[in-house]
Amino acid sequence: MATQPPRPQEEYYENEGTHVEVEPEVESDDDLAITKPWDPDDIRVDSKTFSIRNILDMIDDGDLDLAPDFQRQLVWKIGQKSRLIESILLRIPLPAFYFTEERGGMMRVVDGLQRLSTIHAYVRGIDGREGFALKGLEYLIEVANKRFSDLATSWQRRLNSTQLFIHVIDPSTPDSVKFDIFKRINTGGSPLNAQEIRHCMSGGRSRGFLKRAASLSSFQRATDYALLDHVRMVDREVALRYFAFRKLGEQLTDYRQYESMDAFLTSATRSIDEEDDEARLQALLDDFDRAMVNAEGVFGDHAFRKWPLDSNGKNPINRALFESWAVALTDYRWSDLEPHRDEIRAAARALMTADAAYLGAISESTGDPRRVEARFGEALSVLRSIVR
Repeated sequence: MATQPPRPQEEYYENEGTHVEVEPEVESDDDLAITKPWDPDDIRVDSKTFSIRNILDMIDDGDLDLAPDFQRQLVWKIGQKSRLIESILLRIPLPAFYFTEERGGMMRVVDGLQRLSTIHAYVRGIDGREGFALKGLEYLIEVANKRFSDLATSWQRRLNSTQLFIHVIDPSTPDSVKFDIFKRINTGGSPLNAQEIRHCMSGGRSRGFLKRAASLSSFQRATDYALLDHVRMVDREVALRYFAFRKLGEQLTDYRQYESMDAFLTSATRSIDEEDDEARLQALLDDFDRAMVNAEGVFGDHAFRKWPLDSNGKNPINRALFESWAVALTDYRWSDLEPHRDEIRAAARALMTADAAYLGAISESTGDPRRVEARFGEALSVLRSIVR
């Protein structure tokens, strides 16, 4: 009798479950070798200083992008925000910020987003409303409970004239190198995950496109609303994975040219940003919608979750199952799938129960090209053998 696979582990953020399965990367000796080392000439970072007034003007003028629609942008409590402002007024140097510059001259904030959002909200307010009042200060009791407009002119001047140290990554730096730089420097108390970094690096077109995909009612139903406005942007991540692999089609071997899943998804993000044919983007969105309808129809509220035989417990969303089954289901009409729904579901569940190779392909080191090809191949094989 086959042994039941271990129960999938859920990712947690700030002691709360995220409804998404942990996706561990198992390090091997091969992983320790750098297969595509950086060319030092590709890494171009200039260090500059800007006053807070300069930075706030750049934000207001649209020359500095604070990555709007970023779920974790405003997670600091009022005391944390107030003490940041207090530190500036005390002339305590802040850690350096990292920006990436686009070829048109616009810059995006990647490291320091929360700090700049807080400073901007205090000085300039949000959506026409005045900034917050300072609470829970430790030293400057004289400015307690005061908004920026309430501060004496000398305090306002001190804040506005404070110099911030900025590392600006040149637009000629390849996206994959930028991504790796940001991963290396992203070591704060609540570091960004890969999708959050991509969101900060990306342009408005890809951000808007992924938001549209994640807002589809078919997507919400297929994921049983587990990813609704996801705090770690996994809703955008799985949508991006779908679009990236959908564009590859059956040429999965082309995935091997990328050194990692992150590099693959970073490239896909750039391709969406550079796509100026709205009809192509709409066609991709229509494909995604159809895939979600089909997935819900076949798997119900177990779609994109491990669902072994003899177990009906509802597991977290699995990214590898999402990308492989969503892509595999895209080109079928529901009228063709519906008569075979039970048979497809049973075959998929059998794979998740006793096929060790398949379980490995959807459980760990999922960016490995062999595992990518294995899980996509199995999903396609199940459908082709049943739906004729």
